[in-house]
Amino acid sequence: MAKILVVNHVTLDGVMQAPGRPDEDTREGFAHGGWAIARSDGEVAAKIGERMVAGENAFLFGRRTYEDFFAVWPARTDSPFSAALTNATKYVASCTLAEPLPWANSILLAGGAASAVVDLRRELGGTVTIFGSGELIASLMAAALIDEYLLIVHPLVLGEGRRLFAAGARAELRLLESSTTSAGVVLATYAPASATPARR
Repeated sequence: MAKILVVNHVTLDGVMQAPGRPDEDTREGFAHGGWAIARSDGEVAAKIGERMVAGENAFLFGRRTYEDFFAVWPARTDSPFSAALTNATKYVASCTLAEPLPWANSILLAGGAASAVVDLRRELGGTVTIFGSGELIASLMAAALIDEYLLIVHPLVLGEGRRLFAAGARAELRLLESSTTSAGVVLATYAPASATPARR
């Protein structure tokens, strides 16, 4: 059975909107895009990279994040992340997109996201990683379909912007591991508290 892993940059007040570029996501007039760049050093990249290249991996995106990643990553041929993303299978939850999808190895999920992910977990092995995709994460979290969260927590408070855990979200998590980079970024991995701890 596949594990569903969320990997996201967040601020101390939980904002996940537009960490990578000023123009990444300006919804509701958000003007702080690119806030994660200054602290996204080699330590952060290495942690994300080990999740992207270890074992059997696939990716799961909501429509907005899929289109944003496709607009950026295939052109970054000097980055190992580009090849990892392009070569991996990418599942896309969207009610508005239609096949064929433009990025190689992309599959549009049929039906509701939660029911489609139930099937993915059953059919696949390895890890299915979700970047961005806040609305998709919220729907899967409500259905108890997230197995693990790797949160890259930046020492920054923005006071506005879309949050990973929006109003009404509820979860009890347990810390699996954590480390802190030289830039003060906390890399924290959590699992639902109700999940059976893995034997080590």
